[in-house]
Amino acid sequence: MLDKFDYQILEQLQKDARASHQQLSQHVPLSPSQIGRRIQRMEESGVVRGYRVTLDPELLGLSVQAFVSVILERHGEVAIREFAAAVQAMPEVLEGFGITGDADYLLRVIVPDLPALSRFVMHKLTSLPGVRSVKSSVALAPVKHTASLPLPMPVGKG
Repeated sequence: MLDKFDYQILEQLQKDARASHQQLSQHVPLSPSQIGRRIQRMEESGVVRGYRVTLDPELLGLSVQAFVSVILERHGEVAIREFAAAVQAMPEVLEGFGITGDADYLLRVIVPDLPALSRFVMHKLTSLPGVRSVKSSVALAPVKHTASLPLPMPVGKG
């Protein structure tokens, strides 16, 4: 069970995961040692699953993002498991979701340029067993990008 202090800590960690317990205590009215114990508890319970660094894709030569819809020929357990395993092994795929609607899966893909996107779609995705069709949409300009969750803030005592 998380209280308002836990949520405040999580909010601050989403802003800066490298913040020290001392720095966090400037935003959360607890001592650094109390904050440390709470973070450890949230890590052990799985609420905090890890810490990541955010890289700038443009500066690393990855300038094309696309959303790729995939329709499978078959929808049995084996076909789904094989497709998921193949997607897991593709470093170009940043995220993948089974979805409702016209497609079976939506993948977020990042590559250096449009020829690389074409090679990825034509040679990697469409060559997977069980893939019936693939449609891609290139992202032009981001309007929002965040990994921060909208945390509920409980009311009442801490």
